[in-house]
Amino acid sequence: MKRVLCFCILYFGSYCIAFAQSTSVSKNVTTIILADSVGQKSRKIWIYTPTNYTHSKKRYPVLYVHDAQNLFDAQTSYAGEWNIDEKLDSLNAQVIVVGIEHGNEKRLEELTPYPNEKYGGGKASAYLDFVIHTLKPEIDKNYRTKPDPKHTLIMGSSLGGLVSLYAVMKYPNVFGKAGVFSPSLWFSEQIYTELKALPEFKAKVYLLCGDHESESMVTDIKRLEYNINEKRCYCLNLNKLKIVPGGQHNEKLWRDAFVKAYLWLL
Repeated sequence: MKRVLCFCILYFGSYCIAFAQSTSVSKNVTTIILADSVGQKSRKIWIYTPTNYTHSKKRYPVLYVHDAQNLFDAQTSYAGEWNIDEKLDSLNAQVIVVGIEHGNEKRLEELTPYPNEKYGGGKASAYLDFVIHTLKPEIDKNYRTKPDPKHTLIMGSSLGGLVSLYAVMKYPNVFGKAGVFSPSLWFSEQIYTELKALPEFKAKVYLLCGDHESESMVTDIKRLEYNINEKRCYCLNLNKLKIVPGGQHNEKLWRDAFVKAYLWLL
C-alpha cells in the first residue's frame, strides 16, 4: 500500500505547483526551449554555468538532471526545490548542469523504460533519444563542454532515478556516471533482467535512498547494488550506496544528498 501511495503522490504531484517561498534563481541559470517529439511540441531546459564561466576558456563536465521544475526554483516545484544553483555557487563548482523539464502528465511515460501492467509507461527510450540526439548536441555546440562519457553525468530521483540507471545501462558510450536517487525499481522487474544480461557495467554510480520510503525501497536498492557488483569488483570503488536513516521519498532527501553525490561522482 505504501508503494502505491508514494507513486501516486509523485505522479500527480509532478505537474502541480506548490505554494512555497521561492529562493532567487542564480544569475548563472538560463533557460531555453527545444523542440521535442516525445509527446509535446517543445520542452523547457534550465542551464546552470559556473560562476567564472564567461571569464574562462575552460571546458566543463556536464550533469543532466531530470524534473528541472524541482531543481532551481521553489515556485515551479511540487514540494520544494533542490537549491542546485545556490549549492554549486557556494562551492564554486566547475560543472554545467542541464535540467530537463518533465512533460507534466507525460512524465510517467517519459521516465519509465518498460511498461507496468497497471500504470502503463515504457517510453524512456524515446525520451533519452531526445536527450542524446537533440539536447546534448545543442549543449555541446553552444557551451564549452567535455563531451566524453567520463565527463557526462545523468541524475534523477524516483522515476528520474530509474531512467538515470537505464541511461547508463543502455548508453554507456554517452553517460559515464549517474546519480540514482530513490529509484522506482518496483515499476518493472525487467530492469534487473537487462542488467544481468549486460556483458559489463561501466558507469560510476551513486545510489541513494531513505529507510522510511516504501516498504521495498531498501531491499530493492540493495538488490540493485548486488547485481551491479556481480558485473565488476567492488574494490574498483565505482559505486556507492547511501541509505539515509529516517529519509523519506521527498525533495528534502534528494536536496540534502545532492552535493555529496556530485562531489563523489566528480
